Amino acid sequence: MSSPVANISVPRQQPVLVLGGGLMGLAVAHGLVRHGWSVHLLRRDRREAAGFAAAGMAAPHAEGLSGPLLALAQRSLSMIPPWVDTIEEDSGLPCGWLPCGTVAPFASQAQRQAFPTAALGRPLDRPALEAEAPGISPAFTCGLLFPQDGQLDSRRKLMTALERACRRRGVCFEEGVTVERLCWEEDGGGQQHLVGIALRTGDGERRRLPCGQAVLCCGAWSQQLLTCVPVTPVKGQMFSVQAPRQALRRVIFGPGAYLVPRQDGLVVVGATTEQVGFTPGLTPMGQTRLEQGLRQLLPAAAQWPPMERWYGFRPCTRDQQPVLGPGPLKGLVMATGHHRNGILLAAVTTELTRVVLEAGPAGCHLAPWAAPFLHAFRWNRFSSPPAQASMRQA
Repeated sequence: MSSPVANISVPRQQPVLVLGGGLMGLAVAHGLVRHGWSVHLLRRDRREAAGFAAAGMAAPHAEGLSGPLLALAQRSLSMIPPWVDTIEEDSGLPCGWLPCGTVAPFASQAQRQAFPTAALGRPLDRPALEAEAPGISPAFTCGLLFPQDGQLDSRRKLMTALERACRRRGVCFEEGVTVERLCWEEDGGGQQHLVGIALRTGDGERRRLPCGQAVLCCGAWSQQLLTCVPVTPVKGQMFSVQAPRQALRRVIFGPGAYLVPRQDGLVVVGATTEQVGFTPGLTPMGQTRLEQGLRQLLPAAAQWPPMERWYGFRPCTRDQQPVLGPGPLKGLVMATGHHRNGILLAAVTTELTRVVLEAGPAGCHLAPWAAPFLHAFRWNRFSSPPAQASMRQA
């Protein structure tokens, strides 16, 4: 654990620091600034944001989520339309929200019945499956339709709209900076509280920035600041093809690949899951795996012209669920570890973060709906007894 940093005074009227400028950082910053908070966002590299790599599915039912994560996702899904409205209002740009529904195909009725969210979907026999997903492989005999699911065009629309909305609302951006260390002090009762951050600018200058409140939105890089929070990168490769317009109306969530059709005919095909750290680049093996998954799901789509190929790093915890709410330091709020559900959970994460900050360190006046989620997704759930804060040395 690093030593406390002395002589850092925390101003009374200082902004909330948002550490990270990807999807979650932008969403949190926008949500706070709309509710009157002063927000200072620190970002290392805009191009690293996982939101630019995401397919944009908002499909908790097709993904077969369960327990508190399903409840959190369902709440967030219901919040997406009004959340999108605020972003579009502030930015003047579309976010690409499309409540298109999702089809999950199965090889047998037994597989369909065993699916965790089967009771929340509409059963499809083979003719109905073909009607909802034209050209789907004959290997699939039945399916489920989840009309409540949808998608956001994060790569081409949402991220750009969010950034413009933040800027227009007055979020202060500091670009090209790396947060190297969280600075803390210990009070007389043994409580560690945030007093600042140590950062490095793009030209190598090191400095300390006082702060008493910050939100950790560093995604796959979160564990570099907090070793006690097990968030690791999971690489995902994707590509897109150009389909005939209206060839697909629904997202298709298959066992080997998923297809996300945009309104202009572009279809996003994803995604690999690779435990390779931060190893960059596309690989022939990963792309071949996706192409095979596409052919096995929708054979005709293998002939559609290829458009783009890309990759990104998902922030993943041991249980593949997010880390939300008060962090190991007083004044630090967590908004990380969303794995493959960042787009889906962005709206509710934004609201939870604001609720925690407005409740204050003592948690006074915390909204009743938030308490169960803050417990389920607390930062120290991975250890027993609860872990203590652990920060890397700079």
